[in-house]
Order: sequence, then structure tokens, then C-alpha cells
Amino acid sequence: MKQPHALNPSAIQQHAASLKARAIAALHADSSLSVRLARYNAAMAKARALEVVGGAQ
Repeated sequence: MKQPHALNPSAIQQHAASLKARAIAALHADSSLSVRLARYNAAMAKARALEVVGGAQ
């Protein structure tokens, strides 16, 4: 039985790219510096983890 939630490598790379875009957007948000940095770091940590799994460059 196929896993419906399984991601192919291309989808993983696209998800990592969208997380990076979200991280950059977090830096420009209208929030305090500590909140912006926390959001950036959280999104980049997820993107880096996906790149390791997906083998993205």
C-alpha cells in the first residue's frame, strides 16, 4: 500500500525552498527582533533537516 504522505525528492526540495522563503519573510515581519529571529531559526532548521533527508543542494 502506498503511503499518501510520502514525499518524492522534488517535493522535499520544493518544501525546503518554501521554508527558506518563510524564514526570509519572518525577518521582515512586523514583530520584535527576538520573535523574528526565533521564527527564522525555526524555519531554517526545518529546511536544513529536509535538505539532509532529500539530498538538496
